Amino acid sequence: MTDLAGAPTSTTHAVTNQPPPLAGHDAFAADLALPEAVRRYAPTAQQRMHDLGRLAGDATWLARGEDANRDVPRLRTHDRYGNRIDEVEFTGAWHELMRTAVHHGLHAAPWLATTPGAHAERAAGFVLWSGVEAGHGCPISMTYAAVAALRADPLLADEWVPRLASRVYDAGLRAPQTKAGVIAGMGMTEKQGGSDVRTNSTTAVPVSDGYLLTGHKWFCSAPMSDVFLVLAQAPGGLSCFVVPRVLPDGARNPFHLQRLKDKLGNRSNASAEVELDGTWGRRLGEEGRGVRTIVEMVSATRLDCVLGSTALQRRALHEAVWHARHRTAFGRRLADQPLMASVLGDLVVEYEAALAIGLRLAATFDAGDEVSAALRRLALPAAKYYVCKRTPAAVGEALECLGGNGYVEESGMPRLYREAPVNSVWEGSGSVTALDLVRALQRAPDALAAYLAEVGLADGMDPRLDAAVTDLLTALSDTTAIESRARRIAEWVAVVLAGSLLVREGDPAVAETFCATRLAGDSGTTFGTLPRGTDTAALLARVPLAA
Repeated sequence: MTDLAGAPTSTTHAVTNQPPPLAGHDAFAADLALPEAVRRYAPTAQQRMHDLGRLAGDATWLARGEDANRDVPRLRTHDRYGNRIDEVEFTGAWHELMRTAVHHGLHAAPWLATTPGAHAERAAGFVLWSGVEAGHGCPISMTYAAVAALRADPLLADEWVPRLASRVYDAGLRAPQTKAGVIAGMGMTEKQGGSDVRTNSTTAVPVSDGYLLTGHKWFCSAPMSDVFLVLAQAPGGLSCFVVPRVLPDGARNPFHLQRLKDKLGNRSNASAEVELDGTWGRRLGEEGRGVRTIVEMVSATRLDCVLGSTALQRRALHEAVWHARHRTAFGRRLADQPLMASVLGDLVVEYEAALAIGLRLAATFDAGDEVSAALRRLALPAAKYYVCKRTPAAVGEALECLGGNGYVEESGMPRLYREAPVNSVWEGSGSVTALDLVRALQRAPDALAAYLAEVGLADGMDPRLDAAVTDLLTALSDTTAIESRARRIAEWVAVVLAGSLLVREGDPAVAETFCATRLAGDSGTTFGTLPRGTDTAALLARVPLAA
């Protein structure tokens, strides 16, 4: 065959039976669960979420997410003259993603907001925007969490919180008082101890106006942040310090970036090994109480681990459903074939359970009362354990729904899959968080009481949930070998909470399937093994995207 100019053209590469790109839509409205959660916890935020959703579904922003992961951060330890500068260069796409996240208040803005449900709104936005690109959520999350710790010192809070909560993203290392907005990070772990921060060897020597820190931090993400919360050994024991990258006079605080980590995922976000060498900081909280001081920051970042994992599940689910509704095999659309519908429906249930837990826990920050804090003390480590553990399997299953196309980088699914394990590792791996839950059971009876009051709101609404609560109480009454059972208990606590939330507030088809599979055990060990008679059409209707 030839065209009008006589040049041969190919007849073998007409593209058929391939889905169009999932772009040009309102990502907030792509499923029903997220808008429902926003109406429940932040009813005034609907329009703002739609505005952000149109950005999150825009092809230009999705391409920026890809660019930020392709053009990874580069370390520059010295300038051309040999002066130490310790800077990381990011692609312009990274800065655009950060600017949008800050503008929409996904960082520390809720702490100063007067709008009802500000923390829940922020959580929903974090889930929505992290679907575009997950890596930049790390400094956004740490900025949010830093405020929770800074409140321990009113003077430091007055100095830093307004800058952290500013909706202006002001990149670059300059004296903090000259910037329109700042970003926070943390430096906790060291190579000899990891999560066992009490073994930290970084020292903090008192001087007239603060402390001088010397030591090595093994894993410091977002090293271009303006200020860090750092753990170090003061004369009175392990303590927390506020360490700026640039001193008030404009000089660089010694913060030597030794190398960037070559990570499995989270490629857009730089994570560095840092040498502190006479690095100036101010103490936050009392000497010797560093863990207690920084625990509020850890709690907030763990919430974002749950939300970030939920975001990965959500984006992967949408891609899988979109593909299945546009792809035909064996004479029918994939989405209309019972086995594929079972897989996709199961992923809907998994995502909606994760979202229900994450938004409910975010709302505890809005409530701000002791009962809510007690609930968070027990439920958050359980949620962090369960949701983050389930996410790699859920994302992997969604990837497989695209077949070979899902295994190709251009689909975007490999990037989601590489990202999926990070939140289970960050802020305490699975065993660490499970043991934190056990400690809460042992040391904070009010936490268990608050949890039981929460799940008890669904008492009598589903016999399978009632039975699961009874079984959990029986398990908790046996304290023998409880550390070896910590993972099992953490999972139990999470699924019972999710069951209660879904039964009370969720979609009936989702709640029914969750109780049958996750509570009553009527399923296999992989996704798509739902009970006979499951209404998969009702489950897939929860994702109206391209229906």
